[in-house]
Amino acid sequence: MDALIDRFHRRIEYVRVSVTDRCDLRCTYCLPKGFKEFDEPEGWLTFDEIERILRVFVRLGVHRVRITGGEPLVRRNVVDLVSRLAGLGIPDLSLSTNGVRLARLARPLRAAGVSRLNVSLDSLRPDRFSEITGGGRLRKVCDGLMAAKSAGFSPIKINTVAMRGVNDDEFEDLIEFCIVHGFMWRLIETMPIGSTGRAAQKQYLDLQSVRLRLAERYDLVPVVVPGGGPARYLRVSGTDLVIGFITPISQHFCETCNRVRLAADGTLYLCLGQEHSVDLRALLRADASDEALAETIVAAVGLKPERHEFHEFPQKIMRLMARTGG
Repeated sequence: MDALIDRFHRRIEYVRVSVTDRCDLRCTYCLPKGFKEFDEPEGWLTFDEIERILRVFVRLGVHRVRITGGEPLVRRNVVDLVSRLAGLGIPDLSLSTNGVRLARLARPLRAAGVSRLNVSLDSLRPDRFSEITGGGRLRKVCDGLMAAKSAGFSPIKINTVAMRGVNDDEFEDLIEFCIVHGFMWRLIETMPIGSTGRAAQKQYLDLQSVRLRLAERYDLVPVVVPGGGPARYLRVSGTDLVIGFITPISQHFCETCNRVRLAADGTLYLCLGQEHSVDLRALLRADASDEALAETIVAAVGLKPERHEFHEFPQKIMRLMARTGG
């Protein structure tokens, strides 16, 4: 067994690893207001368990790993985990963060082996940012972004969830911000997942219309970004800025899906928009061998569904985005 290929002939080469379901922000599309039903830390996979699972995944052909959450930087000693995963020889080890703690951790993360960063930023207006994030301070994220630049991260991708009537009047401002600072910018459609799903439906913005709007002001040229994931990319002519459009609703990309998600509690999810999963933690804590673990992962990938069903069953997925692992 040296490759993971599902029944639809898609090669699974990318694992997103959540190290915690907790976060120091409360973004409206991710965690409902007042939510406190987080997993207890003893239910999270230990660093030893995460390293062991990833070692098996690497043996099965995975070469891209992204550390996520919740907010991964709230997990104590996460830099140590990065060092351990980097030691597995993973060619592409990246991390997604809200940026709040990045000013302090950017250089240690870079030194430990993180090669790329994705940073969430849904508004450049301090009051609006605070409202979207449940009290977050924009200055902390901006300081983190500057620290990441100084530490040598490149590219730094800014991820913005497009929300109708919330931040859709800021897209041009965000473009100019990314041009000035040399960031890549990616717009993401809201997804109807968990108890925040109804709000996401109300705020949903079809990014096809946004692309047409931006094309009236900017000369946008299609480009291919190696390892760019599900986004469709356009370059703003005359600049280095590349804009990615991630469209799970208006133009889904299921036919090219190459990823699975490992939640903090050890659940391996085969699709963000379906409930297909397998419990790897139980296997680990029952002293299963690496061979048994590999066989279970291969069998799980065989269950990966062809596509999500956000259109047909918009409230089908009731788990929170923070619990799934981004």
